[in-house]
Amino acid sequence: MAVPKHKMSRSNTRHRRSQWKASVPTLVKCSNRACRESKPPHVACPSCGQYGGRQVAEPA
Repeated sequence: MAVPKHKMSRSNTRHRRSQWKASVPTLVKCSNRACRESKPPHVACPSCGQYGGRQVAEPA
């Protein structure tokens, strides 16, 4: 198991941790022209249930 040989200073620790930001989730428009709701990419639309122009799930 790796063990640090030297103490990492507080400023270096905080500088490294400042990169741990949360990011906004990526959203795309539904391909269904009647729906056009925002949804995550590569996921069936939760409002109309379509994915890639096909009905794959029941609409919510």
